[in-house]
Amino acid sequence: MARVLAASCVAALMLVAGCGTGGTGGGSGDGEYSFVSPGGKTRLFYPPGERGRLTGLNGQSLLNPGKKIRLSDFRGQPVVLNVWGSWCGPCRSEIDDLKAVQSQLGDQVRVLGINVRDERSAASDFVRNHGVNYPSIYSPSGRALLALDGFPRSTVPATIVLDRQHRVAAVYLTEITRAGLLPKVRTIAQEPSGAK
Repeated sequence: MARVLAASCVAALMLVAGCGTGGTGGGSGDGEYSFVSPGGKTRLFYPPGERGRLTGLNGQSLLNPGKKIRLSDFRGQPVVLNVWGSWCGPCRSEIDDLKAVQSQLGDQVRVLGINVRDERSAASDFVRNHGVNYPSIYSPSGRALLALDGFPRSTVPATIVLDRQHRVAAVYLTEITRAGLLPKVRTIAQEPSGAK
């Protein structure tokens, strides 16, 4: 009886302590992505077997109000999601790096911005003035980020790299540079389709 009671206590403690995934995100039991606090890390990388799929991401186009942009529009392509705001200093600094990634990788990869906590006119002017060469979802409330289960909507900038199956392969919770992002995106883009 004492062993059963002790085992029950240990199981209860593990449940309360959150034992289970023990990681920093990735796949859940149903294969969907679920963000887990990274314990101070600002760069997270997931091997193919530990990646969770991102589904349902969509929102209104920043430059074409009324037109919906869906992650599924980029089926079979790796996608670099970038959460940004025209008011954000680091976002302004990384814009040329993101444009370079899109230019250098062309049709192999799609960069997709998610504009948050911004006025449409300010964000549109920013995109036009900087010659941004990729589309953005306009999501002033951050609602589009709900597709990233558990992801902190207050983290700006943030960059999430998705593989061809739109599974989360890398998360950057900080400003990125072309030199830091391009090699990782190239590696993910060169993975065979269906890499596990």
